[in-house]
Amino acid sequence: MLSGAAALAAVPAFSALQASASSGHDQHSGNGTATGSGTSRAGDPPSAVGTGVSHAGHAGFAGGSVLPERAGIDPTAILRDFDRGKTSTLPDGRTLREWDIVAVDKDFEIAPGVTFAGWSYNGRIPGPTLWAREGDALRINFTNAGAHPHTMHFHGIHRAEMDGTPGIGAGSIAPGQSFTYEFDATPFGTHLYHCHQSPLAPHIAKGLYGGFIIEPKEGRPKADDEMVMVMNGYNTDGGDDNEFYSVNGLPFHFMDFPVQVKQNALVRIHLINVLEYDPINSFHVHGNFFHYYPTGTMLTPSEYTDTISQVQGQRGIVELRFPYPGKYMFHAHKTEFAELGWMGFFEVGAS
Repeated sequence: MLSGAAALAAVPAFSALQASASSGHDQHSGNGTATGSGTSRAGDPPSAVGTGVSHAGHAGFAGGSVLPERAGIDPTAILRDFDRGKTSTLPDGRTLREWDIVAVDKDFEIAPGVTFAGWSYNGRIPGPTLWAREGDALRINFTNAGAHPHTMHFHGIHRAEMDGTPGIGAGSIAPGQSFTYEFDATPFGTHLYHCHQSPLAPHIAKGLYGGFIIEPKEGRPKADDEMVMVMNGYNTDGGDDNEFYSVNGLPFHFMDFPVQVKQNALVRIHLINVLEYDPINSFHVHGNFFHYYPTGTMLTPSEYTDTISQVQGQRGIVELRFPYPGKYMFHAHKTEFAELGWMGFFEVGAS
């Protein structure tokens, strides 16, 4: 594990969180920063007051999820935020896509009263979802403004020198240094990028990851609504497990702010698992079934189901239509993960 300035932030006493559902984790205490404020109400833990949305009807924190503007993360905005980069045309007629990515240390309030000392790409967890079309030329200008060496490792096909692996090519990018990764967008599919600096688990778990979507050259059948869901966890006490779980970075957010979709619309979800410290994650939707495309590298689905599992770094495309209006829960089909933040609702509006 890391030492000194690189140590993971500790979580304040869990009595301050007052989660309404118990879990299998021990309730750790530590020296994290409690940032809650506001007017006390009967039965409210002081650190949860004024920090989030009050939804007494769901299993979560007594004060609700932390408001995005306070947390520093907006999972709803991340859902449909595909960054297509700055584009230009090369002499051979191909499209060049270019991004500027900066690794920066930043604190995030991930749960009422719990500050997580994150490492991030462009100041958000997860980092920007980079979108390209198969065959595009890609240029990622990476600057390390953090306090520790970092890299960017892209899942895909590229030269070894562009792999973002310590000891190969540019290798580790030291604080204050920059490097430009250049490669072609291939193969098409739902991919990801993350830091590959040792020790690897904390460098990923502290927030250095993001989605990397390569659209097929000829495109896919048009979806009415397309989004990205990145499944992650937070190790807040420096141990070897997680105390919180989420989609797009903020526990319980989609319980308080359901994902808005339309009845009978084709919904396409790029589902990516970057969970560390646990061997497997899962996705389950209530009252509906979906087609699943593993890794998104084929145009035909592998199964029709309501639950799939993914190991670390695994990803795929979920496609479904909601035939009936209403609110439908989605969550990890691992009770512990759901009760510690990985749950939400789709709210289906009548067409």
